[in-house]
Amino acid sequence: MLRVFDYERIPVVEIVNDIMVDASKRGASDIHFDPLEKFMKIRIRIDGILIDYAEVPNGIKKNLVTRIKIISGMNITESRLPQDGAIKATINGTDLDLRVSCLPTSQGEKIVIRILDYTMSLTGIEQLGFSQKNFEKVVKMINVPNGIILVTGATGTGKSTTVYSILQRLNKEDTNIITVEDPIEMDIEGINQVQTNSEIGLTFATALRSILRQDPNIIMIGEIRDSETAKIAVRASITGHLVLSTVHTNNSLNTIERLLDMEVERYLLSSALTGIISQKLARMLCPKCKKERPTSDYEKDLFNKVLGKPIDKVWEAEGCEVCGNGYHGRIALQEVLLISQEIRDAISNNIRKEELRELVYGSSDVTTLLQDGLEKVAAGYTTFEEVLKLIELDDDETMEVKVEAKEAANKTEVLQTANLQKPVQEEKPRPAGIADMLAQQSTNA
Repeated sequence: MLRVFDYERIPVVEIVNDIMVDASKRGASDIHFDPLEKFMKIRIRIDGILIDYAEVPNGIKKNLVTRIKIISGMNITESRLPQDGAIKATINGTDLDLRVSCLPTSQGEKIVIRILDYTMSLTGIEQLGFSQKNFEKVVKMINVPNGIILVTGATGTGKSTTVYSILQRLNKEDTNIITVEDPIEMDIEGINQVQTNSEIGLTFATALRSILRQDPNIIMIGEIRDSETAKIAVRASITGHLVLSTVHTNNSLNTIERLLDMEVERYLLSSALTGIISQKLARMLCPKCKKERPTSDYEKDLFNKVLGKPIDKVWEAEGCEVCGNGYHGRIALQEVLLISQEIRDAISNNIRKEELRELVYGSSDVTTLLQDGLEKVAAGYTTFEEVLKLIELDDDETMEVKVEAKEAANKTEVLQTANLQKPVQEEKPRPAGIADMLAQQSTNA
């Protein structure tokens, strides 16, 4: 149901404020102002899905865009070039921290407002949905005194949330932490944060060179975007610093390949890389209305192949007055690779891509994104359809390699016995987190 505003009586200032506050209270991550031929459409993104919110007449469109540009610090006289801005204010009792982007289109200027929410970052890595095995790997890698840890995934998959959660855990009085970001997304007391400014030459690379002279223990780089930044980050990690950063890649293997494509020397990468955390976000089932159903033959076969255990029932979305469409919130699907000496030697020796894939996903103890997703489906946190929407099975070569490697090493009976000896539901994550609830629901199922 679209919201209807009285554009004749209510000032544009109040309408813009109302839209931003209401979207924030609904849990939206973005607000889109799309110019069309006959009107401007407003859409909001909730749990990763864009839904129609309101329509703005063309007579009001320009005033509304101008108001947003004013409060976000943009140049209102410039309508031919893209612009970026920010809004940080308390409106109608709601604290808002927003990033604003303006893009000229054939129908007018399109505005997108990103609503920043740091509540998950403040709760700690225990609350981010890691399984017990993945959580232990993450704790182990952040306790290493030097090396580089990368959080990877597409835009909007919670990379910054994970990185900030790790920083919160590492933030101690005896530690000097310096970050270089574009933009600074969250102010953390006790951490020195640098905002890049390419217009005056303050890039990631130039800031990193100066940071290395500031006696840091831990360095966080907002994003590795080019070969120069990648090379400096890797060299910083082998000179006694722990480096955290993000990369836009899909999984652990792609991350290693991307860094090599950025011309990072193999011998440096093999000694510097400590761990890779890859993640995607899936919509969570609404706990009030989700309903159980028997698995189909196809689903049973996939569960058996991927998890090595039979799953007879799964949950599906129903829809109620609380959620509307059967989903409420999102949960992370994670793949955590702790770099072993075998993988280090393989990177250094320049082995073929196929052999490296088999080593990463076949020999090492890695829970792939598909495995982690199906475990959360079995526990009732998300649906089978959500996982398959995020992870293409036909392209999931990593899963095929892992299964083939296990079948070659062990017969089916041995594999089933191993799974029975150490079932997923017996994992007991840290209390009070999503992982704890995950384990409990698996046991009940």
